[in-house]
Amino acid sequence: MRALGAALLAAMVAAQIASGLHPRPVALTSVVVLLLAASALAFAAAAHTPGRAAAALAAAVATGYAAEWAGIRTGIPFGDYHYTDVLRPQLGGVPVIVALAWGGMGLAAHAAAAAAAPRSRPARVALGALALTAWDLFLDPQMLRLGLWVWHDPGPYRGVPLGNFAGWIVVSLLVMALIERIVADPAARSAGLVAIYTVMAVMETAGFAAVFDPPDPLVATAGGLCMGLFVLLAWGRRWRK
Repeated sequence: MRALGAALLAAMVAAQIASGLHPRPVALTSVVVLLLAASALAFAAAAHTPGRAAAALAAAVATGYAAEWAGIRTGIPFGDYHYTDVLRPQLGGVPVIVALAWGGMGLAAHAAAAAAAPRSRPARVALGALALTAWDLFLDPQMLRLGLWVWHDPGPYRGVPLGNFAGWIVVSLLVMALIERIVADPAARSAGLVAIYTVMAVMETAGFAAVFDPPDPLVATAGGLCMGLFVLLAWGRRWRK
C-alpha cells in the first residue's frame, strides 16, 4: 500500500504542476483532489489497516460535506458564501470534490499532528485542527481566483472573512476527533501522509510565490509559514528518533 500511495502522490504532484502551468487550471483541480484522497487512503491503510483507513476517510468526508451543506444555507460555521457551478458534480449545492478534499487533507493533517505529538491525544486533535486550517490560508484565495465560490461579505484576507478560519478550526477539531476514535493506533506514524502534507505546503507556497499569475507574496508567506511550522514539527520529531 505504501508503494501505491507513493505512486499516487507522484501523480498528484504532476497534476498539481500541470494545473499551475495550465491556462485553464480548473480542469485539473478535480484530478488533483482525487489523487490526493486516493494517496492519503493508501498511506493510511498501510498505517492503520484498510478498513479503519476507509472509515476515517469517510468520516472526514462526511463531516466536511455536512459543514459545507450547512454553511451555504445558514452561514454557519464559515460565513455567508455559495458555490458557483464550475465544480461538478454537486450534491445539495456542494461539490463532491470539496468533501473529498476535507478527507484527504484531514488524514494528512492528523498524521502530521501524530508525528509531532505522538503521546498526547488532546495535542494531536488540537495540532491537527490547526494544521488543517493552515491549509485554508492557501485554499480559499486560490479557489476564489478560479471562481469556484463567492463570499457574500468579502473579508480582509484576499477577500476571505476572518470568521471563516474560526469555522475551519471548529470543523477541523471534529474531523480530528473522529479520526482519533477510528484509527487503531492514533499515534502510529505515517511518513507517507506527512509527505502529502509537506508536498502541499511546498507546492502551494511555490505556486503563490512564483507560478500563479499574478503571484501573491502575502498568501505565499502566510500559508508557507503556517503550514511550514507543522511540517517542521512533524519531521523534527521523526529526525530526532
